[in-house]
Amino acid sequence: MTVHVIYGSDSGRTKAAAGKIAAKLDGKVINIKDATVADFEGCDFLVLGSPTYDEGNLQADWVDGVDVLAEADLTGKKVALFGLGDQATYPDNFVDALGTLYDAVVERGAEVVGFTDTKGYEFESSTAARDGQFVGLVLDQDNQAGKSEKRIAAWTSQIL
Repeated sequence: MTVHVIYGSDSGRTKAAAGKIAAKLDGKVINIKDATVADFEGCDFLVLGSPTYDEGNLQADWVDGVDVLAEADLTGKKVALFGLGDQATYPDNFVDALGTLYDAVVERGAEVVGFTDTKGYEFESSTAARDGQFVGLVLDQDNQAGKSEKRIAAWTSQIL
């Protein structure tokens, strides 16, 4: 099974998380700056990740990356999502970029897997929270970095 883990990162935290996820899934890590339509389509399983910046924005490289994603046919493809955010500083739009990615892949026909519980996080609002669950793995490296390894391990064991 071929797995592509496509991420965007400025600080390196999302890149590091992408590397850990790819290692557990025996996947290939691809920076969204370098991603092509073939990278989205040419795998059996796709994992996408972005941090949330400012007031709920995608990471800057994902702004163009969403355009590449929009050209891909993801009909029936299993896709898992992960996002990084800061629940203490941005409780009103915690991991909103994850919600943006979710909407984009669903629009392209993907089957999203890997929803996670919102319990254990303290936030007011998130577009990534749907029916009491996040639409993917959520990591808060600012406030809960000590929980990330365990969260990654539990999530990667459930998504394949």
